Amino acid sequence: MIPLVGVRFEGNPKVYYFDPRSLPLEVGEQCVVETILGLELGVVVRKITVPEVAEPPRPVLRRATETDLLQWEINREKERDAFEIARELIARYNLPMKLLQVHYTLDRGRLVFYFGAEDRVDFRQLVKDLAAIFRTRIEMRQLGVRDEARLLGGYGMCGRELCCSSFLSNFDPISIRMAKEQNLVLNSAKISGVCGRLMCCLAFEYPLYRRLLLRFPKKGSKVITPMGLAKILEVNVFKDSIRLELEDGREVEITEEEYNRYFL
Repeated sequence: MIPLVGVRFEGNPKVYYFDPRSLPLEVGEQCVVETILGLELGVVVRKITVPEVAEPPRPVLRRATETDLLQWEINREKERDAFEIARELIARYNLPMKLLQVHYTLDRGRLVFYFGAEDRVDFRQLVKDLAAIFRTRIEMRQLGVRDEARLLGGYGMCGRELCCSSFLSNFDPISIRMAKEQNLVLNSAKISGVCGRLMCCLAFEYPLYRRLLLRFPKKGSKVITPMGLAKILEVNVFKDSIRLELEDGREVEITEEEYNRYFL
């Protein structure tokens, strides 16, 4: 078993794991690690032990020093300047893209521009200009609408901070079937998030609904009751009830307990 530390970076709820080596890092401490982009400053959010793997994780380089923290603050100021310059260039070239965020790696070895666009964008001249101005490696990253919402943040119709920007580490597949089986009104305005896609929270309770629904008969099926043949009109897992339509057109509502006692 080898010890690892989970590190989270600003603006990204996903946790990445690194080898602390001999550093006795504690949760809440800041450290410097090397990522695929370059050196980054992160915060230790958890400590775990895992079996040894063939491809060991990247090591933690050091605890964050006062110099690292000062450099991080300076980078944030320079990012704001870079954002304005890039936005002016985008407008000058009339590029069909929306600049979302600019990020310097801790060592300023790379300057990343995150943007949204409906189609592919030819930004070659833009990159040349940015490289000439900032004299570092420039990277352009196009984001989908879900990643855009995560990056910008905000609040959902529930009044809470967006799940994608607060704690979700991955985007699970979400289908309209999840909304149907939770008896939600299939109104796009009510089941879509700020990104315009189906809300991520539709997937949270879906497994529970699936387990609960397995206890009930399927909607539309027919059952024999003491009152005669009946059709299942609705299953309500919240009320723990079933609404039936009898052959004479009458509708009755029974509980799951009554269904299991008399109709099975």
